[in-house]
Amino acid sequence: MAFMGKIFQALRQTRESVSDAFESVIKRKVTPESLEELEDTLISADMGFATAEAVLGVVEKNHKKGFINKVESYLVSELKDRNEIELANEKSVVLMVVGVNGTGKTTSAAKLANYYKSLGKKVLLVGADTYRAAAAEQLKIWANRVDVNIVCNEKSQQPSAVLFDGLTAANSQGVDITIVDTAGRLHTYTNLMAELKKMYRVVESRFPEYEIHSLITLDASLGQNSLIQAREFANTVQVDGAVLTKMDGTAKGGIVFPLFKELNIPVKFIGVGEDLDDLIVFNRHEYVQGLLGTSDSE
Repeated sequence: MAFMGKIFQALRQTRESVSDAFESVIKRKVTPESLEELEDTLISADMGFATAEAVLGVVEKNHKKGFINKVESYLVSELKDRNEIELANEKSVVLMVVGVNGTGKTTSAAKLANYYKSLGKKVLLVGADTYRAAAAEQLKIWANRVDVNIVCNEKSQQPSAVLFDGLTAANSQGVDITIVDTAGRLHTYTNLMAELKKMYRVVESRFPEYEIHSLITLDASLGQNSLIQAREFANTVQVDGAVLTKMDGTAKGGIVFPLFKELNIPVKFIGVGEDLDDLIVFNRHEYVQGLLGTSDSE
């Protein structure tokens, strides 16, 4: 149960506040005061107002017969069941990794390459971040470590041209999944967001045989700011899921709930460290147990 251990450890800071709040309700009984404190804690963990209110309802309804298991079942039911990116056998996949600077985008692209390679897929990395000087060099180092091919062009300022070259190479090499590291951009950068839309159009018009998937990298420690970022990106381009990075350094691990409930963006992976294998496929049962401290692996 190594993965369970990593998720459990990554949620330590969030769990400390959340499980303490539930313990407090158990010890002090269900009162307006204890419920208010619990609600404040859940909102502070960025679980969102709607989820916090619903959890209070579950606690009140089941306060005489032990409510933690009922809360666990409710929270699990609020998240998407299957989270893998479905890779169609008959189509090659372009996986666009998008997000703002500083969210671990390039590192996540490399970790995703490592993950899909471990599944026996032939993977190609494309360095389409033509704005950050060190991005291509950083991705080359990662590609070397993962032992996958990479296409980039440090002389080009046109991300769509680099993407075109990458997919042309992917076709000739029989690649199953092409992972594209895009430029980090704030959602308020109109020109950069337009450039991102253009990249999607290049795939759709010039490479219709490819299936496009997108993952947005979000820094878990930013809480509600991550929600704002995700909403703006989803308004511009297709976003199929999120990679929640830096989960091991925050007490705001509840952001998974509003992401899915408000934006219909499921968390697909959690980043829990700097190593290549520190990327875990999101599992709703393990995640909720890690939040509440109800893990049966302990």
